[in-house]
Amino acid sequence: MEYELIDEFYRFLLLERGFSQHTIAAYATDLNKFLSFLQEKGIESLLHVQPKEINEFIYWLSKKNLSPRSRARILSGIKTFFRFLVFTKRLSSNPAALAEIPKFPKKLPQVLSLEEVERLLEQPDTTTIRGLRDKAMLELLYATGLRISELVRLKLNQINLEAGYIIIMGKGAKERLVPIGSKAINALNIYLEKARYILSNSPSNPYLFIGYQGKPITRQAFWEIIKRYAIQAGIEKSISPHTLRHSFATHLLERGADLRSVQTMLGHASITTTEIYTHITKTHLKETYVRFHPRAK
Repeated sequence: MEYELIDEFYRFLLLERGFSQHTIAAYATDLNKFLSFLQEKGIESLLHVQPKEINEFIYWLSKKNLSPRSRARILSGIKTFFRFLVFTKRLSSNPAALAEIPKFPKKLPQVLSLEEVERLLEQPDTTTIRGLRDKAMLELLYATGLRISELVRLKLNQINLEAGYIIIMGKGAKERLVPIGSKAINALNIYLEKARYILSNSPSNPYLFIGYQGKPITRQAFWEIIKRYAIQAGIEKSISPHTLRHSFATHLLERGADLRSVQTMLGHASITTTEIYTHITKTHLKETYVRFHPRAK
């Protein structure tokens, strides 16, 4: 098996596509499943794979009791790998090009109500250094709809509090500018003035949000932080940092923001990704109608 070729693919994702190490690790896990299948079939070269093997691989995945969503993700990664082989002229055609990704029902993301968001944002103890940091992170996350990976990697030179915006380097190394509201700006100013320099172990530390031993806070650490505050706030929904991203988008659309603007702020490459939030707002409108219209019931 051409393991050097696979390593080159990972370097391509990192250097050319700007993928994170976390995303590349997920690609590696999925590609290993494909390699296991090929070994079972006695196929020794990736360059000899035919469309028939791809279809058999899809069936092989279905026998592993994987969900349609997981099978779709794995097949998407395989398609990307073979596109890379065509791009680098190892293959003349993509054997996975016509393979159909398994269909699965769209699952609406969990969204907090405005009242739940307010309760969550009130939880950090702003008389403490870490409370000031947590308050600033939560306010900024809800104010901008950032991905958690974007939030924890934020650097000081990406924020302009006077102008009221941040510059984000998102998926695929695509840059976008996202505005910040006054409450998030206020929380950030207080954090920068009173807390960050204490948490940082070096005046040259470039990261905005500091965790253990002066290092940037991790995704896992912030996940635990938001879970703890949700419990304190009495929120019974199972939430994650991504919940505030979903809530940000939904609340904007409910108040009349246009879909293209929300797409730009979220950093979605395709507007069809953003359109899932219109299903949420339609549900909200239906519930409002049934609740308040005198002839709805």
